[in-house]
Amino acid sequence: MSDSLFADASRRLERALKYVSLSEDTIERLKYPKSSLIVSIPVRMDDGSLRIFQGYRVRYDNTRGPSKGGVRYHPGVSLDEVQSLAFWMTFKCAVLNLPFGGAKGGITLNPKELSKLELERLSRGYVDAIADFIGPDVDIPAPDVYTNPMIMGWMMDQYNIIKRQLSPAVVTGKPVTIGGSLGRDTATAMGAFFVVQTLLPKFELNPQDTTVAVQGFGNAGAEIAELLWKAGYKVVAVSDSQGGIYAKQGLDIPSIRGFKDSNKGIKAIYCEGSVCNIIEHEILTNEQLLALDVDVLVPAALENQITEANVNDVKAKFIFEVANGPIDSAADLVLETRGIHVIPDILVNAGGVTVSYFEWVQNRSGLYWTLDEVNQRLKHKMVEETEAIWKKSQELSVSMRTAAYVYGLNRLGEAMNAKGTRDYYING
Repeated sequence: MSDSLFADASRRLERALKYVSLSEDTIERLKYPKSSLIVSIPVRMDDGSLRIFQGYRVRYDNTRGPSKGGVRYHPGVSLDEVQSLAFWMTFKCAVLNLPFGGAKGGITLNPKELSKLELERLSRGYVDAIADFIGPDVDIPAPDVYTNPMIMGWMMDQYNIIKRQLSPAVVTGKPVTIGGSLGRDTATAMGAFFVVQTLLPKFELNPQDTTVAVQGFGNAGAEIAELLWKAGYKVVAVSDSQGGIYAKQGLDIPSIRGFKDSNKGIKAIYCEGSVCNIIEHEILTNEQLLALDVDVLVPAALENQITEANVNDVKAKFIFEVANGPIDSAADLVLETRGIHVIPDILVNAGGVTVSYFEWVQNRSGLYWTLDEVNQRLKHKMVEETEAIWKKSQELSVSMRTAAYVYGLNRLGEAMNAKGTRDYYING
């Protein structure tokens, strides 16, 4: 079998198939994306030169509704990666019972090398290239790695210009002032926090006695670290792309976030008024963070952070996947054999797409909710589906990942059966 990211992602599906009764049609349709688009995006740079960027958009499945998925700007973006992410999104939407299918998009670049004007031209050029491939009833982009509300606003505006109409529901994750939803910027972390709070008590773990390490200190990672810190968990380590810090006694996450926001780096600092003192802490790499002896590990960076090469170094008892695909399928089996509980990405980080769904609903109805309403609806969704998947894992004596895929597969299978399958036409 190919060693591509998509082939590895598909292995999770194979493991779940033995626990479900699906039509041949469903299995066959889930093997392939519905459609894939590769585009070239010409951008006039600030110095007058012309650069061509490679962009992608994959709609994996739309059986349950229009496809939904983010757009990432990253040097590692490829068709294989985008297809894998669209595959995961298909199951994520099914697991949360959202009326969406799965999609994903991306552009291959290092966004840190572009000015804000160049990023705007790139973002609008991407929409120019894919405008006929997306739409409020077809495929709805959203933010992902290195994209944000401003970029989503540019994309929506460009789509409106092309279509000569106002279509706020064409993208989610927009600024609140132009149709975005309150709570969308923290939704991924907030959803993950609700999953943590639902599951850890089942193992009689109290926050004050639970140590946590968070790999990735971007939007989702920094927010989940602070939510856990506020709830009383002892967050002992965090890291970003440059490396991380560790303090056995725990870190002051709000201070670290404030330092990073102003200095673009991480340091362990405590602040009182205008006086900040650097506390005693160790510098460590991302690899060392993954190997820390903690109760809870939260990978919140990129794919394939835990593989066969380093899986035996992992000492955490629980892993909550805030990132997409941070553990490859081979490492997954090792962790399961060692009794380490892995709570899968298709559940843990589904808060983002859930509040994107809320934003889409608000755009289409013209009625907008308060932050408290959004968070209460999100909590209800995350807790309800987490409890159902936990129950399924106990019934089948399988991992939470396999249970989540079984749960999603059953919903996808029911939707595909409703359109007619071989069994219906031959025996029906």
